[in-house]
Amino acid sequence: MKTIFKLLIFNFFHFWAAAQVPTSERSRQVVKRLSPILQSEFANKNLKWGSPVFIRIFKESDKLELWVRAKKEYSLFKAYNVCYFSGKLGPKTKEGDNQAPEGFYEVRPKQLNPSSNYHLAFNLGYPNKYDQSHSYSGSALMVHGNCVSIGCYAMTDERIEEIYTLMQTAFENGQKAIPVHCFPFEMTKKQLEKRKDNKHFDFWINLSVGYEAFEQTHLPPTVNVKQMKYVFE
Repeated sequence: MKTIFKLLIFNFFHFWAAAQVPTSERSRQVVKRLSPILQSEFANKNLKWGSPVFIRIFKESDKLELWVRAKKEYSLFKAYNVCYFSGKLGPKTKEGDNQAPEGFYEVRPKQLNPSSNYHLAFNLGYPNKYDQSHSYSGSALMVHGNCVSIGCYAMTDERIEEIYTLMQTAFENGQKAIPVHCFPFEMTKKQLEKRKDNKHFDFWINLSVGYEAFEQTHLPPTVNVKQMKYVFE
């Protein structure tokens, strides 16, 4: 009886989680087409289909990393080339500056856009609490397809389809929020030392603490904002 009850609860939760994820005919066709292919790739890497995912983006190397939870830590599934981002190294601070954001963001199911004018998209959640504490402005900062960008991170349609499929599947299997960490470059001591005279250096030092926390544990740190800075647990 307990087993049946647990199964009913699991099925109800799975149904409820899936119902929270917005879909369109376009996204349903993409997920249906790509799921068998990606499931095979997961199996080859000993990853469980529907596991939580985590994303890191690096401007300088034009790279988006997608990590998947594997038992106690996250494992790198794929690194995708970012097709285009506008602006330069440094944070987005105001509406119309054409800068792609840098910082620590969270994507929840409602931030998926399965009917985007740029094929498929998800909203990064800019401005976050850090951005708000600095009175930064801007809206609708996305990762999307179509390889064009004004302040967003643009992928090819083919790449955003894979990323979107894995995000949607993770949400449907119960992940509540997907962390997306956006960096100017790999935040190593060597890379930071090269930029010690940059006006954004103090901001990048703050970002590097969160970067290093993940590098050490392969678990996304809990991110908060105190006294206008990111703090990590």
